[in-house]
Amino acid sequence: APVNSICLPEAGSAHPTRAMTIRFVLMVNKQGQTRLAQYMNMHNIEERCALESEVIRKCLSRNETQCSFFEFRGYKVVYRRYASLFFIVGVEGDDENELAILEFIHALVETLDRYFENVCELDIMFNLEKAHFVLDEMVMNGCIIETNKNNILAPIHLLDKASGM
Repeated sequence: APVNSICLPEAGSAHPTRAMTIRFVLMVNKQGQTRLAQYMNMHNIEERCALESEVIRKCLSRNETQCSFFEFRGYKVVYRRYASLFFIVGVEGDDENELAILEFIHALVETLDRYFENVCELDIMFNLEKAHFVLDEMVMNGCIIETNKNNILAPIHLLDKASGM
């Protein structure tokens, strides 16, 4: 069983708080093609493919009147569609806040939008490493560590500057 992430205690609190345990993040187009997949725990390739295909099929088959989260194989799956991409996040645990995960998805999309200046599916496809960099700056070990767009993009802009972009 995976170890739960621990966040730093809030100011004035002596006890650490239990973190959101994000287990995977997927970006998928309307045809069901995965454009980005990041897992926070180890799965072999067969398990990943099976999990991805089932989760994607379930998300794509839901209509707009259904809520944006459901339980699947011990995960809470939270998703949101932006233009032609579905952003899908799998979290572990019964006490996770689905609305907080929706806010995380929105922050991720806004950050990608700022970096790519109106992000689209092609930006993700042709700059996959940059999309992973953004996600890595936001999530560490399943715990959301940063949501401020400026703080997330600062090291990525430094990489761009160093590479001469």
